[in-house]
Amino acid sequence: MLPRTDENYRGLTYPWGRLGAPEPETPVAIADGVWWARFPMPGGLDHINIWLLEDEDGWTVVDTCLNLDDAKAQWQSLFQGFMGNKPVRRVICTHLHPDHIGLAGWLCEQFDCPLWMTGEEYLLGRLMTGYTGQTVPAVAEAFYRRIGFSEKQLDDYRTRFGSFGEYAYPLPHQYRRMVDRETLSIGGRYWQVIVGRGHSPEHASLYCPALKLIISGDQILPRITPNVSVFPMEPEGNPLEDWLNSCARLIGILPDDLLVLPAHQAPFTGIRARLNQIIDSHRMALARLYEQLATPHNLLDLFDCMFGRTIREEEIQMATGETLAHLNYLLARGNIRRYVDDGGLLSYVADADARYIDTDDAH
Repeated sequence: MLPRTDENYRGLTYPWGRLGAPEPETPVAIADGVWWARFPMPGGLDHINIWLLEDEDGWTVVDTCLNLDDAKAQWQSLFQGFMGNKPVRRVICTHLHPDHIGLAGWLCEQFDCPLWMTGEEYLLGRLMTGYTGQTVPAVAEAFYRRIGFSEKQLDDYRTRFGSFGEYAYPLPHQYRRMVDRETLSIGGRYWQVIVGRGHSPEHASLYCPALKLIISGDQILPRITPNVSVFPMEPEGNPLEDWLNSCARLIGILPDDLLVLPAHQAPFTGIRARLNQIIDSHRMALARLYEQLATPHNLLDLFDCMFGRTIREEEIQMATGETLAHLNYLLARGNIRRYVDDGGLLSYVADADARYIDTDDAH
């Protein structure tokens, strides 16, 4: 069991250390009936935190890891060891991304238990996993071509298209829908569903007032900001507005003394400080973009301004989506204009008759 260290870093406190993590076979007690397990994953974000909640004669599981043989083996070891062969009574997924739903269907099959998700997350998850093995839709290819993707970048996109479902076991054909501010009973305590939008359409966090903690999924992470992107499916979307509104809402409705249990990195306290840091990071990016657009730019020319570093080829699609989310936010406010340049690419420029105002109503 990891000892508490109460490490402080940039306004947040990490009770188990900023880099603390349980061993794969040894979940850590977080609160009465709440256990922290960590599952390794490939890639830069090399793990996901899984939350095991004691629930009467069994367990409620929050999030599941990617559909990987190693992850299945880790689950089997937990079932037969730490979890005492007690049944999983339900699986809750905070949102649709594969590291969260990847083994949800498999777990539900193993224990003949229900999957609990919000409606938009479940339905979009079913849709996205259905693209596996399909070819790129013409509108999606046109979307990236108009942004300025090279033929190599388009080929890379075609190769990756449909990979979402490769990391997710098929979702059950039935689910139990969760809704915002709904109250669940888990282990004899009340947990409230808190919905956030922007990183995904209807992300569910779980707040337990009695334990003074929130299982935040990707909604509140301590050291990274979740990706907020526009995709070909909804090219005119404005997810950044949803994201900023959700962060501001959480500041208003959640007490500041909560322990935050994130899907990645380590548990921490300082929820309002962190939410304000997240909001500020996007505001600063918006201000930089607006200043940069005093002269016209294509989207791919804005990466240095947005991220302050060179974007690697494997990051192009994600960086494009996040940059476009910020541009669509400025477009919706009337701060910038969009047009097709002489080369047939989308170009953006600040509107000479508009002025960017950095509102401060979330602090």
